[in-house]
Amino acid sequence: MTPFGARLAAAADDHGPLCVGIDPHATLLVDWGLTDDAAGLRTFAHTVLDAVAGRVAAVKPQAAFFERHGSAGLAVLEEVVAAGRETGTLVVVDAKRGDIGSTMGAYADAFLRDGSPLAGDALTVSPYLGFGSLDPAVDLALATGRGLFVLCLTSNKEGHEVQHARTEEGPTVAALVAARAAALNAGERPLGSVGLVVGATVGDSASRAGVDLESVNGPLLAPGVGAQGAGAAELARVFGGARRQVLASSSRGVLAAGPDVASLRAAARRAADEAAAALR
Repeated sequence: MTPFGARLAAAADDHGPLCVGIDPHATLLVDWGLTDDAAGLRTFAHTVLDAVAGRVAAVKPQAAFFERHGSAGLAVLEEVVAAGRETGTLVVVDAKRGDIGSTMGAYADAFLRDGSPLAGDALTVSPYLGFGSLDPAVDLALATGRGLFVLCLTSNKEGHEVQHARTEEGPTVAALVAARAAALNAGERPLGSVGLVVGATVGDSASRAGVDLESVNGPLLAPGVGAQGAGAAELARVFGGARRQVLASSSRGVLAAGPDVASLRAAARRAADEAAAALR
């Protein structure tokens, strides 16, 4: 399979640098007139896919909102992954897995192995048990042409407690995470396949934490675009010269237009155009 970084770069060129989140919050299901159960979840997810699949660079189902419905919800997540594959739309499974040893290997097997019904095109992972704990996921992702998005600078107010902390060697934890991703992406063109999650609303956190986003040479998944407050000015401040690596993620800003398919499609188009203009 063509490496994920190259496939993502091509998809962003074709459709704009936007990833639409599939986040079926309980309140959003109600707002859409759906039941808060697996049936409502299925209708929600397939409506979003009908609206945006084949029209945006990627979709990002948040695994927790499927898992809360148990095995029936996980079955819907499997359907989302399969449907994305059928339409050619990249699927980033937002599960933020992170563990050690055989347990991390099992997570990698579930979300990154060829033939697994939960294996999309990329997976979000947490490096805060040590970047090396992600080795099983790194190895399997790169072997199968998939990608990873590693948490680096997040927008939650508690994030700085870990991400801005200094390691014994001196750099911040976030800077170390970014440097390890950059090493894995060295020499890859147009982008490596080990990306970072960097909140679009984190302001000057990258510079304060000593994180060189340009050198990562991988995609930068940026939650917080649109309804959460990040526009052109915020994206420029956060990413600077790394703007061309950004995959802007919008969930509420698009999903609020539902459940009408045409309205969802129009909202996604606007968000993609705005992201493209902001990231030039």
